[in-house]
Order: sequence, then structure tokens, then C-alpha cells
Amino acid sequence: MRHFLTLNDLSRDELNQLILRASELKQLHKAGEIYQPLKNKVLAMIFEKSSTRTRVSFESAMIQFGGGSIFLSPDDTQLGRGEPVEDSARVISSMVDAVMIRTFQHSKVETFAAYSSVPVINALTDDFHPCQLLADMQTYQEHRGSIAGKKVVWIGDGNNMCHSYINAAQQFGFELNIATPAGYEPNQDIIDAADATINLFHDPLMASEAADLVVTDVWASMGQEEEQRKREQAFAGFQVDHNIMSVAAKDALFMHCLPAHRGEEVTADVIDGPQSVVWDEAENRLHAQKALLEFLCA
Repeated sequence: MRHFLTLNDLSRDELNQLILRASELKQLHKAGEIYQPLKNKVLAMIFEKSSTRTRVSFESAMIQFGGGSIFLSPDDTQLGRGEPVEDSARVISSMVDAVMIRTFQHSKVETFAAYSSVPVINALTDDFHPCQLLADMQTYQEHRGSIAGKKVVWIGDGNNMCHSYINAAQQFGFELNIATPAGYEPNQDIIDAADATINLFHDPLMASEAADLVVTDVWASMGQEEEQRKREQAFAGFQVDHNIMSVAAKDALFMHCLPAHRGEEVTADVIDGPQSVVWDEAENRLHAQKALLEFLCA
């Protein structure tokens, strides 16, 4: 049995195969072919953070694979009333075939996985968002081929997405430039643990020079809304705009995990422009997660 809590839970070869498989499953789906490797299997989906793409993609994945899913919010379970994670993990995993968790503390998914009898998938914590990276890597592969040896720039907060890009730099073999305001850098321990070329900048323009992929995210993640005004001031010079894209490689792509705030972290002309692949990236959450579910459960 395997879990998927960060990208480091799979080998580089397994991740690359997963990306290729995601594109194959996408083609099968587009061709209207029925493929149901998870018939009669059930995915429990525990949401302590709200979601659009994560819920729709995982539910659709299970339906298309012939299985089913159960949506569990904090109001629906004893987890929301203080039942120990260990106890919930033992009970829920005894009744389903896999568990997907979207929560705050990363330690919660680690504890759940330690006591689960079925595969556990991290669908986002405050520290990591590995499912999004599967979709991002699939999207780059489909548009530009292998990302190995390329240069990626992350602009914005050193958040869970940034941490997963650090893991991805090691697992997929690309160089990563990270441009953040002072005080908003990613966790240094995660950088130190990565066997990859990671460069930190406080100047987004310099960080973006010759980048093959430009990535950003909202300035205030879920749970940080009260910091919005403070962050708007701190991140004022970190908007992805025409100037950023003009110093990147001519065929550079732009990605954003969504939802986006046009006029804040990215201008409308970039996210809606010809270099943006955010809609393919969003759709690929479905196909990448189908490949992951097949890998873990079939």
C-alpha cells in the first residue's frame, strides 16, 4: 500500500509514468471510451478547506472510473467534533478503498495515513499541494515536452504550492527560481532537503529571465484573509505582468492553480493571453488524479 502525501512519496520514474498515463487517460476520455478500473470502489473525501477544482475533479474521476465517492465536511464527521484523527482513520479506512484529505495542518494527513488501512491522498495542506503539481507537470509535458533541464520561476508567496514546486524541481529535474518579498520565503528546511538547483530572489524580474515556465498563486491563501491588506502592500511589486513575461523565454508558459485575482497577482492580459495554459492546467487535475487513483487503488 502506498500513500501520496508529497511528491517525494513516489520515485522520479513513477511520477513521469504517472504524467504519461494521465495524458493517455485524457485521450481515452476525449474519445468517449469507457474505462472503469475502480468499479465498486469508494473514495472518502474529507474537506476541512473549501474547494472547487479538487472536489469536482476527484468526484468526476471516481464516477468515470466506475466507482463512487463520499463528501465529508467538518459538519458531517466526528473529526469536526474532536474525535482523534487516529480513531477516525481506523474507522473510515475500514469502510472505503481510499481517502482524500484537504485540510490545514500537514501533520493531520501524516497521522491519518499512519493509522489508515487504505491509501491516503493529500489534496492540499498548509505545507504541500502535490496533486496540483501532477496537473502542472502534465500540462507542461503536453505543451512543451519534458520539463527536465528547464527553468521555472515561482513568483509570490513561499506557500504550499511553492513547497511542492521545490519537491517537483528534484523529482522532475528542473531549475527553480523563487521570487518572494522579504519575510515570505518558503520553508528553508524544505529547500535544504531538495536535491535540486533552487535560487531565491527578492526581484521577480531578475528571477524571470529566460524562464520556460512562470507560475504564481494568490497572495493570501485560505486562512490568511485577515492579512490581505498587509500582503497587498508587501507583494505590490510581484505581479506577473507583461514585463515579467517579456524577460522570460519567448515560448514561456504561464500557470496559476486558481482561483485567480486578476489585477492582483496576475494581470488579465497575462492570464487570458496566448501564453497562459491555466484552463488546460485546471482540466488536467481530473486526468492526473485519475492516473494517481489508478496507481494507488487499481
